[in-house]
Amino acid sequence: MYSANHWGGSFDITTDGASEEDDSRNTDVDGGALSARQHHELDETQQGWLLGPPEAKKKGRHVDLGCVLVKRKVLWWAFWALVAGFVLVGLPIIVYKSIPRRAPPPPPPDQYAEALHKALLFFNAQKSGRIPKNNGIPWRGNSGLKDGSDAKDVKGGLVGGYYDAGDNIKFHFPMAFSMTLLSWSVIEYSAKYKAVEEYDHVRELIKWGTDYLLHTFNSSASTIDHVYAQVGAAKTGKIKSRTPDDHYCWNRPEDMAYPRPSLPVTSAPDLGGEIAAALAAASIAFRDDAAYSKKLVHGAVTMFGFATRDGWANEHATYSRHQQDIEPFYNSTSYWDEYVWGAAWMYYATGNTTYLSFAADPQLADRAKAFDDVLDLSVFSWDNKLPGAGLLLSRLRMFLNPGYPYEQSLVGYHKESRLDMCKYFRRFGAFNFTRGGLALFNHGRGQPLQYVVANSFLAALFADYMEAINVPGWYCGPNFMPTQDLRAFAKSQLNYILGDNPRKMSYVVGFGNKYPRHVHHRGASTPHSRVKYSCTGGYKWRDSKKADPNVITGAMVGGPDRNDRFNDSRMAFGQTEPTLVGNAGLVAALVAVTSSGRGVGVGAVDKNSMFSAVPPLFPATPPPPPAWKP
Repeated sequence: MYSANHWGGSFDITTDGASEEDDSRNTDVDGGALSARQHHELDETQQGWLLGPPEAKKKGRHVDLGCVLVKRKVLWWAFWALVAGFVLVGLPIIVYKSIPRRAPPPPPPDQYAEALHKALLFFNAQKSGRIPKNNGIPWRGNSGLKDGSDAKDVKGGLVGGYYDAGDNIKFHFPMAFSMTLLSWSVIEYSAKYKAVEEYDHVRELIKWGTDYLLHTFNSSASTIDHVYAQVGAAKTGKIKSRTPDDHYCWNRPEDMAYPRPSLPVTSAPDLGGEIAAALAAASIAFRDDAAYSKKLVHGAVTMFGFATRDGWANEHATYSRHQQDIEPFYNSTSYWDEYVWGAAWMYYATGNTTYLSFAADPQLADRAKAFDDVLDLSVFSWDNKLPGAGLLLSRLRMFLNPGYPYEQSLVGYHKESRLDMCKYFRRFGAFNFTRGGLALFNHGRGQPLQYVVANSFLAALFADYMEAINVPGWYCGPNFMPTQDLRAFAKSQLNYILGDNPRKMSYVVGFGNKYPRHVHHRGASTPHSRVKYSCTGGYKWRDSKKADPNVITGAMVGGPDRNDRFNDSRMAFGQTEPTLVGNAGLVAALVAVTSSGRGVGVGAVDKNSMFSAVPPLFPATPPPPPAWKP
């Protein structure tokens, strides 16, 4: 079971005992051999003590790098070559990278940016009231300082605002729409305005208008029963009136000496909706000025409440109905579009979903004929806000998509917006075009350009919305339309206005070398001097064949006729008269298409500023359950 030692003796194994015994036995016989063996068994250190330092080994000519033998000389040259390369190449790169650098200069401004600078100056020329010293229009001064003196309920009167066109009337309906357009363009394209150094300027122009609009009603109250629709008047009819007024007289605004009545209205669903939209849009544009933005929102809430005070289901009279001083000039054909338009802006300004529910109500869409196939309702203008309202609601669906219970209406407005865009293309034949390429959105009547620029703005804006959500295009029936084509349409219309037309002339005063010289405008046509002309004394300047003594830079005139012809005469007011609405649309369209401000990291539109007051659309987080108690 256990191992046994059958041979006897110890289990220990000795390996060197015999050799030692042999060595001892043979010491006398072979002492030298033994000494050599013992010396051999000394370690290297001991040998070093006894024998002294070994001879230095001569360095080899090669270095073993493990996988290859390299000559020492080659390795030496390679090392110093790397050092030299670092000094000559690497070190300068490191120094260059470490030096703070200025941002690259912006690209040179395109023609749209150049025209934008001029187009904004038109608003400076149209200012009423006490003109600031830095207004930039040397031939304009204080005017209309007694406006609103007959409006006893308005503290300080109705001083300020803008003259509408070549006359000296202040029409509040188109003025409010102009401020809405300018604010919308600032909200979407603030980066571009800053890039061309017009951001402060355009906001100052908006504030000049909204400050005035806040005086047209009791904006500090929570409820009101009337609003002032205009200041100034003009008689029309088959028999020309000889009563001194803003149309009969030809005076510079500074020389006005005739009565300028203030016109209050108690039913104004359209005017009220537009003023509310203007104040609401401006509140977003001025969101960095909390106090002023809050003031604008309060005024907008009050005004929209006045516009809809009896509910939208009840019929109301438009602000212009039976108003002989309004109806011939800015007659409102409906107010349902202002309800949708105003409610959409109110939602964006307040974040209150009550306004969104109002705007997206299917019954309101039916009343407004928002989804009806009516060609004229697809043209954005001071009288028809449906295309703009539809695009505003499309924006909400495209960027936030709130879903139920708004989805059905928002889908409808989005489809209608896409259809409106399809109608802009000449190939589909919805609208006629002149031979020179100008779209006739108002069917060849006077003032065609104001309709062109307003709809060009929507076209460029829709294209930018699509680009922002990475959608390359949409379908017009079976035809896929790239967003680039829509932007190209907008540019083609602006190019026509800026000089790419059969007459090779610009329809923006002061832009290019050839532009209108006989603008239907009292201030531009009457010399800036100490002479004060009477009501009819200014006729000599109205009828003069000489060019305007004061160049009203940036004014976009009415435009050519359906045959691309243009009569540069002050008497042809349908072609040579500029308007606030026209220039507001021009400014918006120009900033939308200019390439200035579209640098690296800067998108075409500001997707988020519009939603600055909109709360999260998902349900609030429910409260935690109560703590458990035994």
